[in-house]
Amino acid sequence: MLTLHHLEYSQSFRILWLLEELGAPYELKTYNRNPETNLAPDAYKALSPLGTAPVVTDGDLVLAESNAIIDYVLDGYPDSPLNPKAGSPDRARHLFWYHASPGSLMSIQSVAMILGLLETRAPWPVSSLLKAIFGQVRKLFINPRTQALYTLMEKDLGEKPFFGGDNLTAADITLIYPMIAARTKGAFQGYPNILAWFDRVEAIPSFQAARAKDDRPHIDFRF
Repeated sequence: MLTLHHLEYSQSFRILWLLEELGAPYELKTYNRNPETNLAPDAYKALSPLGTAPVVTDGDLVLAESNAIIDYVLDGYPDSPLNPKAGSPDRARHLFWYHASPGSLMSIQSVAMILGLLETRAPWPVSSLLKAIFGQVRKLFINPRTQALYTLMEKDLGEKPFFGGDNLTAADITLIYPMIAARTKGAFQGYPNILAWFDRVEAIPSFQAARAKDDRPHIDFRF
């Protein structure tokens, strides 16, 4: 049986939601972050060479990376609407947003996070030159690319209710982590279609079931 090794406040929530939506049999093992470092505990990091969440095990198989896990799980459910088939009118849209999550949105968020950490936690004073460089990176790279993504999201979600099209797909599931991380920072004021998407997905029974099993007082994905 598949085991999801679930780290609190992490990307593994996506796999928890996926498994609940599929009604798949699985075992859930939960891990708390180190309260001092906010990192995964050693027992969790030992599961995978990457030492990151999510991780699943299935017999002798150990698999990391969210979208790789989603693809692996969905291989066992070839008729699932979570993965629109070739020829479906939603296929291309689903594929775009499924890959835009790690390829575009989370990449930009990662750069922004690293800049923030350098500014606030570097063991040396941040010079005025470095601050100016960071500001240019935000101005020329982070902000315009983020704005372009949000604008496209707002447009697409005004045309169809989910990132995957007319129905929930794995695109919505893989986007939930970076989208909640962005919402926590107040990113979507003035984007009513995006906010309506949150309302829709958070009302889905499988999302609520995953939320209950996550058992945290609030969703606070850390990015």
